[in-house]
Amino acid sequence: MTVRPSWHARWRSEARFLMGSVRRGLRGRDLALIAAGLTFYAGISVVPLLLLALALTSLLAGADWVRGKLDLLGGVLPDQLGAPDALARLAEAGTTMTLLGGVLALLPMTFYGEGLRRALLRFTDERDTYTGWRGRLAVVPLLLVSPFLLYPVLLVVPVLADLQATAGFGARVGGVALGFYSVLFALVGPLVWGFRFVAAGMLRWGAVLVGAFFTAASLAGFLQGFVLFLRLPLSIGAPFGGLDVVGGVVALGLWLFLLHLVVIAGWLLTQALDQRLARGRP
Repeated sequence: MTVRPSWHARWRSEARFLMGSVRRGLRGRDLALIAAGLTFYAGISVVPLLLLALALTSLLAGADWVRGKLDLLGGVLPDQLGAPDALARLAEAGTTMTLLGGVLALLPMTFYGEGLRRALLRFTDERDTYTGWRGRLAVVPLLLVSPFLLYPVLLVVPVLADLQATAGFGARVGGVALGFYSVLFALVGPLVWGFRFVAAGMLRWGAVLVGAFFTAASLAGFLQGFVLFLRLPLSIGAPFGGLDVVGGVVALGLWLFLLHLVVIAGWLLTQALDQRLARGRP
């Protein structure tokens, strides 16, 4: 009679396999350097991406509606790094963007697709050609669906503002939870697309869905940590001779770097899940 291992023994075995696969993926590769390169591409593309997403969402819901929701969001965010003012300027530029401005923003926006494909390619044995153009073209469909990702997030902003104005521990916890889950569900779709189509190689859907959800949850948690960081009474310009602008740029770059470490870790876990599915259940 064959004795089947207990469920916790199977879980330990699966966890050891996944962690071992992630360690093998990291072997011989400079994770920090790859994440820094991806952060560079993100620095080029993040503002054009946000502007285009706001412009398209304005076509869907109206420019006044979008600006109103972003004004409310600016009141929720801490004043550190000038976040409310920067958000107001972003809203104005995005909702008044012309067709020519949108065309000009399209090229730098697609750089993130190139950066993501190049970064994740370093952790595979795939042979790839025209890497830059493939990555750029693969990210364009995400722009087309961006209004349907941004619109639900903006819908919860009034609730966040009400919770922010309400005193008490429960309101604070509710605000954090609402912010976390709204960002989580907004990121799952783009990560699924990025891991499945922007990255080189076609991983199994089961692995991509689980890995993208785990990565989105981790990113949502890190973004909540960034909001908490903004609330700390720190002088971000102190290490740079009192130049707050320099300190703000460095702080944003550091957080983008940390977020991309999470993205790469999520990709490695997704690869490990794909390998496990390829082996099948013993």
